[in-house]
Amino acid sequence: MAHHFDVLVIGGGVIGLSVAWRAAGRGLRVAVADPEPGTGASHAAAGMLAPVSEVTYTEEPLLRLGLASLERWPAFAAELAEASGHDVDYRTEGTLDVAFGSDDLAALDDLAVFVAKLGLPAERLTGRECRRLEPMLAPAVRGGMLAGKDAWVDPRRVVVALLSALERAGGTLLRTRVTGAVTTAGTVTGVRLETGETVGADRVVLAAGAWSATLDGLPPEALPPVRPVKGQIMRLRSSAPILRRCVRGTVHGSYVYLVPRGDGEVVLGATQEEMGFDTRVTAGGLWELLRDARELVPGVTEFEVTDVVAGLRPGSPDNLPLVGPAAVPGLWLATGHHRGGVLLAPLTADLCSDTADPELSAICSPLRFQERR
Repeated sequence: MAHHFDVLVIGGGVIGLSVAWRAAGRGLRVAVADPEPGTGASHAAAGMLAPVSEVTYTEEPLLRLGLASLERWPAFAAELAEASGHDVDYRTEGTLDVAFGSDDLAALDDLAVFVAKLGLPAERLTGRECRRLEPMLAPAVRGGMLAGKDAWVDPRRVVVALLSALERAGGTLLRTRVTGAVTTAGTVTGVRLETGETVGADRVVLAAGAWSATLDGLPPEALPPVRPVKGQIMRLRSSAPILRRCVRGTVHGSYVYLVPRGDGEVVLGATQEEMGFDTRVTAGGLWELLRDARELVPGVTEFEVTDVVAGLRPGSPDNLPLVGPAAVPGLWLATGHHRGGVLLAPLTADLCSDTADPELSAICSPLRFQERR
């Protein structure tokens, strides 16, 4: 093999780059293989770090992972900015979850009770109180819940920062596609590149998002059970910022969120579609986003549309990520994060070290699916 690394990461999204940067910071020889880093799900993501406002009734293990990673984000963002020289627009004003119709309000009431039982930091608000916090909300908003400790970042800035920090830490970026894994005596020892070159590694980390299950050269039991979940998103721009915090709303049972940037940009998303590897932006998807966003913040229809994109989230059967050693020696997984890739990036980077929290590692161990079978 022409080159050999301690760690070789397949996939240059926020997850893969975070794992690689942290590994390089531990003094390891690290490479990331990706022909176009940061152009997949990370490019489409809004960057919400919102484990409280996005909690669901049956996913308390995922909530635990999200809270643990949110705790890591302040230090992660500060270290990344210092290491790279790039600001990631890390903001901590919280998420305002609002309800439009009476049924939406009833669902929000139930959620608020559940959140309170879990002891999570959230405040139930009337419609008037919501508009006091965010004056651009529509008068028809019936009520809300403020998750004041939720945060958000700009994933595109995070990718730029991670690439710079990785380079400064001595990491190598291989801008080519991995065509398959190389195994020796049942152990993954490297990868084959599209260039025809073979690169060796003591540990290969598969962080290819929705494409993680398509890697050649692995036995079926080693492939992660991930699937692509399509999400369409819009970026709008106004002359001045109109929201101080993230607004996540329910309009007749349909979810939509608006994530503000400091420069007047608002990210509007996101659909959730089981369409395989379809990355087409559709008129229907964008119409649904604008329809629901207009009900909550009527002024969005006056904004300039600056970008529309469809990304593929890597979904797993139980909506938990797969992070840790795989069924084949030499291979680790860091995939299946679905909607929480940006949120879970700092925790995932820690879980891919040999000093990871054993309880958190057990929640997202890839071996759980082998044990169930």
